[in-house]
Amino acid sequence: MTEITNLSLDLIESILSYLPIPTLIQASTVCKLWHTIISSSSFSSHHKHQHKPWFFLHGIHNISSKNNQSFAFDPSSNSWFLLPTPQQPLHYPNNTSFIGTSSFFFITAPNFVYTPILHPLVWYSTPPLRFPRINPLLGVFNDGGSVKFIVVGGVRFIGNLVDIEDRLDVEIYDPLLGSWDLAPPLPADFRSGNSSSSLSSALFKGKFYVFGIYSCFVSSFDLKLGVWSDVRVVRPSGVVFSYLISCRESLVLAGVCNSPSGSSFTLWEVDEMSMEVCEISVMPNDLLCGLFDGDEDDRFASLKCVGLGDLIYVFNEDYHRMYPACVCEIRGGGGEKSECYWRRVPQLPSLMNRFHKVVSFCSSVSLHSILGEGQQHHGLH
Repeated sequence: MTEITNLSLDLIESILSYLPIPTLIQASTVCKLWHTIISSSSFSSHHKHQHKPWFFLHGIHNISSKNNQSFAFDPSSNSWFLLPTPQQPLHYPNNTSFIGTSSFFFITAPNFVYTPILHPLVWYSTPPLRFPRINPLLGVFNDGGSVKFIVVGGVRFIGNLVDIEDRLDVEIYDPLLGSWDLAPPLPADFRSGNSSSSLSSALFKGKFYVFGIYSCFVSSFDLKLGVWSDVRVVRPSGVVFSYLISCRESLVLAGVCNSPSGSSFTLWEVDEMSMEVCEISVMPNDLLCGLFDGDEDDRFASLKCVGLGDLIYVFNEDYHRMYPACVCEIRGGGGEKSECYWRRVPQLPSLMNRFHKVVSFCSSVSLHSILGEGQQHHGLH
């Protein structure tokens, strides 16, 4: 028989590419050849597109930041990992100005700073926002090969005071230029609630979508043209609240729906042109019941939903049973042709104590970012 050491480099690389990330990290220590293959930028790029995004949870403890914890769930290996916990810079309040999205943690007030999720050793500062704000929507997008940040909504932060009535301009940061650009604020329809507690967002086909979790208003910001679309209403029959999520093939609405037969958690595919919806899946009732202790009327209020690629995660952001979660994988050609597979997410590996706030998001993960190699321009790649 031919031993693996006698195979061609291309074949070894092809075999290794099927392994989940935790196994690859172990494999990279087997020999110099495997380490060279696994740590190469070409392998990392190929592997990134072949494996599924991770689910991140960062728990914030209001009394002491030393009790904060960060976790990541890898769906390919069905495993949780305890991550290095970022230590917040001095003089920064341990509050709603802390955000995580797409490979970075951010603090938006009193100054705007960011750090890579997997190696949060240093916080990188930006010039001041024109409008320092707390609890905004924040997106990370690629523009011509470089990464940019978009900050939308939130409430004005002035010397520890907030102004909930002010419509704040959109601000876009280019790390390569080190400067912020201003763009028009959210449409006036969103005035009554323009923070991330009442809005969800999704980056899809060059647009930053903003959706009212309860109002069901939706508008998109064209990242090239810098303009907002007309505000539409996307409200499936019986929906109580819902989140807009960018999947690989389409926009998906996910939320709690009431019907004569009871409450359910439902997924709808959204047509990006007409904004019409088509139901594609309902979470199995046993999974939904597993997210709660009892049958209280307000039990659904603590449900949160995030997603990326083909995965949508639903979890209870209250402490109950250590933040239980389930995940739906969407396969197929979209609409009625989609096939949805639901399963429970394993329990978190450990908890120091209860958190006062949980920051959640999905992000693709590269081997370079985990191995700490190839980190250029503060991890902006």
